[in-house]
Amino acid sequence: MSELLTPLIYKQFSHYKQLGLRERILGLPLMVAAVLTLLWRQVPSVRELCRLLNREDLLWCSSIKVSQQALSKRFLEFPSSVFEQVMMELIPQLKARWLKRKNRPLTASIKFTKTKFERIWIVDGSTLEALFRHLQSLEDKTSLLAGKIYVLVDLLTHLPVAIAFKENPYHSDTKIWGWLKSCIPSNTLLIFDRGFYDFREFAALVSQDAAWITRLKKASYRVQKTLSKTPLLIDQIIELGHKQGKAKPIIVRLIEVKRGKTWYKYITSVKDPSQLPPYVVADLYNRRWRIETAFCLVKRLLGLAYIWTGSLNGIKLQIWATWLFYAVLLDVADNVADELAVETEQISIEMLFRSFYHFNHAYNQGTTTDLIAYLTSPLNQDLGIVKYQPKSRTRDVLDLSPYPDLTEARSP
Repeated sequence: MSELLTPLIYKQFSHYKQLGLRERILGLPLMVAAVLTLLWRQVPSVRELCRLLNREDLLWCSSIKVSQQALSKRFLEFPSSVFEQVMMELIPQLKARWLKRKNRPLTASIKFTKTKFERIWIVDGSTLEALFRHLQSLEDKTSLLAGKIYVLVDLLTHLPVAIAFKENPYHSDTKIWGWLKSCIPSNTLLIFDRGFYDFREFAALVSQDAAWITRLKKASYRVQKTLSKTPLLIDQIIELGHKQGKAKPIIVRLIEVKRGKTWYKYITSVKDPSQLPPYVVADLYNRRWRIETAFCLVKRLLGLAYIWTGSLNGIKLQIWATWLFYAVLLDVADNVADELAVETEQISIEMLFRSFYHFNHAYNQGTTTDLIAYLTSPLNQDLGIVKYQPKSRTRDVLDLSPYPDLTEARSP
């Protein structure tokens, strides 16, 4: 964190001064160090963080005597935009580091799709849990959700690309399209769930030279052309919403894949199977679950499910700080995957995070100084960083054919 963030933090001094903030003891470098320490060491309270500040060096800052009241006040007032700026400058650097790593393999669907699109992004929203009830400002309220966040995640790197926060926890996903379209450049493939369903926005996305994949909602459609048909797959061009209604009908591609006894239905704006083969479409949508995993990790593992403060600025500060730390954690995970030559998805972010305690103990004993070497050492396999893969489990080979036939059709 010190290596990556220190240069970016000191670059923020001009922004810090533009906000009318002056230099003080609890200034920019120390507050960023304190907030990130709160996250990665899972400090339970501001009081305990104050004790640490009084006794220990935190990341790039030396220990300093401060009062709990002063620290609490700074948490309410410190501008969340500073963390936002640091994060948005950090992401391109982490992407560049990701591109330099060549040993860890990519999944077949992602490897194929990135030859057709510059970016493969996932979007989803998540409601933040109820604020702590013991806050004095909330004593007269029975329940108060902290808002809703929307995140764009890069499917290749798993890194967050853009984040939007809405104070209304019941904000409809279909009303976020304005922000979404402003974030998406051309030649991007966007994957989203059925909560974002809107025919007009689907068409607008295509007009931006972007493509999309989602699941089919219960809707009327008319088949125009059948591209492939097997016992496990049906690939068709359809007219969606052809019956009279408010929405203008759109021409899309419908892919139906059978797994077990269930048929799963996907629609995409990519009508050419050679551009996106049917099983690739299905596999890519299944990987949309990565963003659900990300929400689970930042909320449960990194504590975003427990809001520190009732102030709007405080909530935003915690959101940006948590995703900033998560991005650094992903960089470590990808580095470990590259050293072990395994897919990044095989690295358990939770066990990686919990392994820092053991590394810290070994570091203090003088037995190691290199984090990545420690985490990838055969002697430390019991840390469970690499997810267990049963030897009996065989991985299906993804069918990349644009027109699967009867003999070669197989489920991804």
